[in-house]
Amino acid sequence: MSTVGKTITCKAAVAWEAGKDLSIETIEVAPPKAHEVRIKVNYTGVCHTDAYTLSGVDPEGAFPAVLGHEGAGIVESIGEGVTSVKPGDHVIALYTPECKECKFCKSGKTNLCGKIRATQGKGVMPDCTSRFKCKGKDLLHFMGCSTFSQYTVVADISVVAVDPKAPMDRTCLLGCGITTGYGAATITANIQPGENIAVFGAGCVGLSVIQGAAVKKAGKIIVVDTNNKKKEWGLKFGGTDFVNPLELPQGTTIVDKLIEMTDGGCDYTFDCTGNVQVMRNALEACHKGWGTSIIIGVAAAGKEISTRPFQLVTGRVWKGCAFGGVKGRTQLPGLVEDYMKGDLKVDEFITHRHPLEDINHAFHDMHAGDCIRAVVDLQK
Repeated sequence: MSTVGKTITCKAAVAWEAGKDLSIETIEVAPPKAHEVRIKVNYTGVCHTDAYTLSGVDPEGAFPAVLGHEGAGIVESIGEGVTSVKPGDHVIALYTPECKECKFCKSGKTNLCGKIRATQGKGVMPDCTSRFKCKGKDLLHFMGCSTFSQYTVVADISVVAVDPKAPMDRTCLLGCGITTGYGAATITANIQPGENIAVFGAGCVGLSVIQGAAVKKAGKIIVVDTNNKKKEWGLKFGGTDFVNPLELPQGTTIVDKLIEMTDGGCDYTFDCTGNVQVMRNALEACHKGWGTSIIIGVAAAGKEISTRPFQLVTGRVWKGCAFGGVKGRTQLPGLVEDYMKGDLKVDEFITHRHPLEDINHAFHDMHAGDCIRAVVDLQK
């Protein structure tokens, strides 16, 4: 029976308020309006950003909402004027959209698109309304995706069709973490062969930076983490060295250690922790004259970074990137192809799997330290 043009009733994990577990609810998902796409979400990853918003420290966090932004599924129906995807397409939702028309997209200098930024940040669709209802109340959207629902509605610029042969329980992870780290190494830094790098934080994003650095044939790829279990993970993805900052000799800082290991400092460092003190260390471990430190981790609200201006005067560069600098609609299908050819590791990141009803376990796993990525099956 066709669902086109009708409201769909389905299961979703709803965040009613900050600091509370998600609640499995039956929700109503309205049909897509003009330039919108309704997706049957089959699989979603659970990311630290979801936990960050749920914790209540995210200044943009608003409730009640359907969280989730690492989702893969199939287009169920499209609104008027949609030409980029069609019903039946296998797709990945994009929290960083690409309209190809705004000042940002046309600049060629960034992957940040300005078209729906204001409404996406407020948790609504571009027409300022929601497509989700539960118990008579509107639910907010999240990061333009809301993949913790069996059906979701996204803007047509926030979705990309990919190879239907690619397994969706893997490709969902290309919606955020893996792409973010891999792109930071290969696009934002554009590491050259032989350059020395350090990656602070060996979670999903950090391991993806390591993978990208290895593909770009970096020299030393130094994994920095306070959890010794991450050594094996870091080396598995292409790291050459591991340093635990808590185990350095008395009086030796992580900055001292990295400068010593790289004959003066790293060509590139990457912060994948969101900790502002770590961000400072990452910058100061860069080589004088040309070292660049790239901030990927999201810091808590109100936090600020600091260093002595002399660090920058003497040639170090501080920069950041979102979604690894990857343009979702233009470049993500290529990453899926790389995965299908065996040139991009994805399966190796999945340490935990859960049905939708156990999604809260995925959040607990994430904080336990032995989880790289948990994938939730929304069909169960």
